Amino acid sequence: MNGTNLFKIALRALANNKMRAFLTMLGIIIGVASVITMLAIGQGSKRSIQAQIAEMGSNIIMIHPGGERRGGVRMDPSEMQTLKLADYEALRDETNFLSAVSPNVSSSGQLIAGNNNYPSSISGVGTEYLDIRQLSIAQGEMFSEADIQVSAKVCVVGQTIVDNLFPGGQDPVGKVIRFNQVPFRVVGVLKAKGYNSMGMDQDDIVLAPYTTVMKRLLAQTYLEGIFASALSEDMTDYATDEVTTLLRRNHKLQEDEDDDFSIRSQQELSSMLNSTTDLMTTLLACIAGISLVVGGIGIMNIMYVSVTERTREIGLRMSVGARGIDILAQFLIEAILISITGGLIGVIVGCGASVVVKNVAHWPIYIQTWSVLLSFAVCTVTGVFFGWYPAKKAAQLDPIEAIRYE
Repeated sequence: MNGTNLFKIALRALANNKMRAFLTMLGIIIGVASVITMLAIGQGSKRSIQAQIAEMGSNIIMIHPGGERRGGVRMDPSEMQTLKLADYEALRDETNFLSAVSPNVSSSGQLIAGNNNYPSSISGVGTEYLDIRQLSIAQGEMFSEADIQVSAKVCVVGQTIVDNLFPGGQDPVGKVIRFNQVPFRVVGVLKAKGYNSMGMDQDDIVLAPYTTVMKRLLAQTYLEGIFASALSEDMTDYATDEVTTLLRRNHKLQEDEDDDFSIRSQQELSSMLNSTTDLMTTLLACIAGISLVVGGIGIMNIMYVSVTERTREIGLRMSVGARGIDILAQFLIEAILISITGGLIGVIVGCGASVVVKNVAHWPIYIQTWSVLLSFAVCTVTGVFFGWYPAKKAAQLDPIEAIRYE
């Protein structure tokens, strides 16, 4: 019996039981659609995080005080005072792989402008902070080195601050806002950036000269951190090594002593987040893949039922010359047709579901070609795997016993 005839017989058998064939496909459809949708959500989240990190600056290096051991107890890094202005000046003047450096100190409190107030924090930074964080001025200007030298009470604010302190749409440039009773004159407004992938409002920001925050708000001489940017993303590791060497020298640390500071780069953050999203994507795909296995078991069950119902038909075919291999091929073709048809419908449903998630839930979605091909290939293999045993059972039936079967 040739392949064309076997294919026609398989199609006729499925057409005679349309509802049963569709219900059998349903497990495959749901499985393929789930895998495609889950992978699209995972890959979309990964690409969104990468884009957010790129916007923040992929070559950023963050230096913070490190926890120190005292009496066998590691101290909280936020309580340490190991970073000084001298460290910032050394990094600014003596490094070869850094393109920009800025100190960082911050204070939390209440911002007040007229009758409006808003809880926020003010960051004391240098003039190169905008380049490091890839921020830009939309109105006014950035404070100058001269403002830093005289600890001027000036600031640059983000759009969220403007919306809450100046809701009437008035121009904030030149206006005075108070922070913990200290007046600051607004000299510039930052270009809006919105929320990042971690849900943080990037426009809830107030920048002032670091000397002003240190002297007039915090009354401290140490830094809470130093932000820097490498000449390029490829040079981040060289810049990190250079910073480590310079700070260890400044802090007079011996070779057997641990660093009293910590250095983190955006590359490390990107790698960590990518690993996390990859793990979550794999987990989601595995959970969705369970439905493919369930769909395969459904195919096996239905094929078993089909073999039982058509025992006499099998016996008749074998008595008129059909070989065991022909019977095996016939039932395998039925299983493969169910899998492939279910897989195609599942691909369409999965892509459609991904678009719905993107438009309704506003989640980042990215459908990769390999995920579609992989899920389709898996469903086909599933059909062959779970359809083979019932087909083999049908091929091994005794023709005489099969014809007598009631």
